[in-house]
Amino acid sequence: MTGPLLEGLPPIADPDARVLILGNMPSVMSLAARQYYGNPRNAFWRITADIFGFDATAEYSDRTAALRRSGVAVWDVLRLCRREGSLDSAIESDSMVANDFESFFDAHPAIDRVFFNGAAAEKNFVRLAGIDRPLRYRRLPSTSPAQTMRYEDKLRVWREALC
Repeated sequence: MTGPLLEGLPPIADPDARVLILGNMPSVMSLAARQYYGNPRNAFWRITADIFGFDATAEYSDRTAALRRSGVAVWDVLRLCRREGSLDSAIESDSMVANDFESFFDAHPAIDRVFFNGAAAEKNFVRLAGIDRPLRYRRLPSTSPAQTMRYEDKLRVWREALC
């Protein structure tokens, strides 16, 4: 079965960003809203709000501005893919096209740490991105509601990594 061709979202990033958080590909709900982590059950905004001290329920533009002020960029590994539904496991592997990370890192030279929001993002970055830069990489527990780890445990790991 062939899913619809999906195109990801542009990055949230200021030129002086120091940290990049990479997801794999936005969910159907996120793509429809044109907002990262648009599923209210996804813990991303709650976790980052708890870490960086902003309101997780604020307008999307205010939340993204808070991340940018904190030196955090957000993007996804995949620029294009075919997928039915929102699960990473439903992405057709031969349809995956990575974002242009060489150009992104050239435009954001202060980034020295890359955090993967879950295992699929890490796996596909390693497989597709072709990056050979002296950056620190670390996989974090996915903020997706499909990741059943307790919120407090996710928050602890994310806080340790980002602070």
